[in-house]
Amino acid sequence: MAIYLDSALVSEAEIANKIGWVRGITTNPTLLSKSDLPPEIALKKLTALTSGPVFYQVMAHELADMLSEARKAREIIGEQTILKIPATSVGFQAVARLSSEIDCSVTAIYSAAQAVIASEAGANMAIAYVNRATRLLGDGIALVRDMASVLKNSKTEILAASIKSPQEAAAAIQAGANHLTLPLAMLQAMTIHEFSEITVEEFTQNGIGLN
Repeated sequence: MAIYLDSALVSEAEIANKIGWVRGITTNPTLLSKSDLPPEIALKKLTALTSGPVFYQVMAHELADMLSEARKAREIIGEQTILKIPATSVGFQAVARLSSEIDCSVTAIYSAAQAVIASEAGANMAIAYVNRATRLLGDGIALVRDMASVLKNSKTEILAASIKSPQEAAAAIQAGANHLTLPLAMLQAMTIHEFSEITVEEFTQNGIGLN
């Protein structure tokens, strides 16, 4: 399992790098728009702040343009590139053409059937927007469970995104997600529980350690 930072802000990537257990960075067009840097510069800086993958989502809609944009991203990010290609008819065609040369994920999957096609096209990962799927479909965790069922014997892994609470993150993993991508605040929230704080305080008050 890997946990990724979902952000395009260099300041947040610097914090995630210091955390020590964050394995890479996922971006998307909306996140890149929040950076005060041009996308190319932001991607280069993000890549320098992690030894893991950096995900880039193509924005083009036509196949030829998708392929061109994907290869440009690969030139910028290098071997750490994982493409995020939308789960559309043209997107699946792009994955089929690119997956032999660049690692690909399929993003915005909302059905198990789409997960099957992502796998057949050669994607390394199928991305489920868990909380958004709950809002749109009624149960994002069920979507992850259905995807896990159809991908069980494939090489395509599930990346759970759009996670709004530590409980939802854990539920996604329990449902079969292989990886998580989370905003910085959620990464930090995952480490905290009120009873852990109380227990540590009791040890501090009552215990003894090395001097």
